[in-house]
Amino acid sequence: MKLFRVLMGVFALVGVADLNAAAPGRPNIVIILSDDMGYSDLGSYGGVDASTPNLDRLANGGVRFTQFYNTARCCPTRASLLTGLYPHQTGVGHMMDDRGTDGYRGNLNRRCVTIAEVLKSSGYRTYMTGKWHVTKDVGENSDKSNWPLQRGFEKYYGTLVGAGNFFSPNGLCRQNSLITHKSDPEYQPESFYYTEALTDNSIRFMDQHRNESAEKPFLLYVAYTAAHWPMHAREKDIAKYRGKFKDGYQPHRVARLEKMKQLGLVSTDTTLSPNAEEWSQVEHKDWEAECMAVYCAMIENMDTGIGRIVSHLKSTGEFENTLIFYLQDNGACAETIGRAAGSRGNETFEGRPVRTGPTAMPGPGDTYIAYGRGWANVSNTPFREYKHWVHEGGISTPLIAHWPLGISKERIGQLESQPAHLIDLMATCVDLAAVDYPKEFHGQSIQPREGVSLRPAFHGQSLNRAQPLFWEHEVNKAVRDGRWKLVAKANQPWELYDIQNDRIESNNLVAAEPEIVRKLSEQWLAYAARTNVLPLRTEGGAGTASAGNLKQTRFELAPGATLEQDRAPAIAGRGISVTATVTLAKPKPNGVILSQGGSRLGYTLYLDDGKPVFAVRNSSGVHEIRGTEIASGKHELQARLSKNGKLQLEVDGASAGADVDCPLLSSQPGEGLLVGRDDGGAVGSYRTPNEFNETIHSIVLELSQK
Repeated sequence: MKLFRVLMGVFALVGVADLNAAAPGRPNIVIILSDDMGYSDLGSYGGVDASTPNLDRLANGGVRFTQFYNTARCCPTRASLLTGLYPHQTGVGHMMDDRGTDGYRGNLNRRCVTIAEVLKSSGYRTYMTGKWHVTKDVGENSDKSNWPLQRGFEKYYGTLVGAGNFFSPNGLCRQNSLITHKSDPEYQPESFYYTEALTDNSIRFMDQHRNESAEKPFLLYVAYTAAHWPMHAREKDIAKYRGKFKDGYQPHRVARLEKMKQLGLVSTDTTLSPNAEEWSQVEHKDWEAECMAVYCAMIENMDTGIGRIVSHLKSTGEFENTLIFYLQDNGACAETIGRAAGSRGNETFEGRPVRTGPTAMPGPGDTYIAYGRGWANVSNTPFREYKHWVHEGGISTPLIAHWPLGISKERIGQLESQPAHLIDLMATCVDLAAVDYPKEFHGQSIQPREGVSLRPAFHGQSLNRAQPLFWEHEVNKAVRDGRWKLVAKANQPWELYDIQNDRIESNNLVAAEPEIVRKLSEQWLAYAARTNVLPLRTEGGAGTASAGNLKQTRFELAPGATLEQDRAPAIAGRGISVTATVTLAKPKPNGVILSQGGSRLGYTLYLDDGKPVFAVRNSSGVHEIRGTEIASGKHELQARLSKNGKLQLEVDGASAGADVDCPLLSSQPGEGLLVGRDDGGAVGSYRTPNEFNETIHSIVLELSQK
């Protein structure tokens, strides 16, 4: 095998006219996925802030796709990347919660196969490090059928869950066993940092491969959690960036756009989408600037690790015939985790309470803070929106493809503007591995793959895509066909854009092009029906979008109650009153008593070390009122968001704290209501599901009239 690879490399280097004759042996494939980063964060995609020399060298030595797309959210992206299907076809249309229909089970189903399963069957060795996040079963004693080793990977080190402390990650797993960074018998660095741990273990797996089966090609999937919140980085990495962002958001957006134009990533007449935040109105400027400094430090640390992986491939002679893909799981994240003044998390780090809000500078492991919408707007320069939405800022990602023996010399360093999608990675791997995509696997019928191989683009040829590309996430929806993109936010009308001339989606042509709107909307509906998107999670009868249970204003809820979105209280524009009767048996209990919504919109009543907290999450951030610790025994908690925009909290009839100003929720959340837990994206400052293990006697929820 090694001699064959060397000979094929020689033929390629001397320039054989027939591409098929010059094709190298089956390549190693390394897929690198980063987390919650924006389109313009890398230097090779317009970045001027974080240092990314290693990724930039890969970009300059390979092909950069300028219109590559993800699914706008972590779990669906990972499911789609792994399987070559649209996420709802895999059962992961949303997050890790079972919403009662096949498109939204929160688990990879058995009607799909992973890249690892397919390549392993053809003789590849298969390894993974990093964030898995495609199963809801993450406990040591839970069903492990959807853990990495049961889905085709031979070796795994990483986290099964979506986010966590970079200095002490939760959900850490080696092979099939949950561990902690201190109990890991195989990896004990002098100082632990998760990004570095993923790099170290990736190199470790490649070393083991060389010793065990050097004659075989390998697949390595590296799923970094950088630069997902919390903003954690080593002090030596932060110091390089400290003080560089005190000039605010706009200068960095302008500089990025100018560089993007120089690189040819966008047309020279491209302008910026509207600003998300105004620096002049930021109250805690030093804190805000530090958030971006830590974010850039996280990116540079990851880039350094990628450089180490590349160096290792070179040292073993594998680099020339290794295809390296780099991409991101969604657009930049505008979520407000840990940013509210006075908020407190219930995470712990070596026994210390976790600090959040503008009194806590991000970076250390005892903080838990996201970098916020203003910087996410910078990261997504020049596009609209963010993670969650399917406008360009939510779904656009760099895709770097680097493969010295497999990319034509004339394509090196070039840009590729053909639209492409995560679904194409499976098709590419199947193509390059010379393996048939299975119709059956382990006795189960497998859905046909959706994508096309990207190999033609490595040689300047057409991808010959026969179908448009489609999206749905949290009822945000889109379809892209050639130059045209039809897109809509949840429960809002369609918008139509000529992406070829309007990548920032500023000139809505829906009124001028009714026939295109009709055609694309019909294609989207056919896709939605075919791929388990329907029923939409806010969809009511007759195919119309509802805003929850519009008629009912009083709900008597039992312990463990679940109300799907279409039956959940219609809380948009209304005051909310929650009266919960509970008995506490243990001191300082934790857990969610009631939650409705998710990490974008919603409200929750929960206990944090015995302290009652009522929190509302809306477009302006998280607003909360927090009481003092309550003793064991039976208590009545009453939480209110009044119609005039005040948060109030009482315990046994007595006020638990001063009123807090809080706008009403402007729209209905895409998630439903849960009693005793929060299964989806966290509404409050806690890790989901944050189950309440004390006694809930009753809950009465009442809504004001609009």
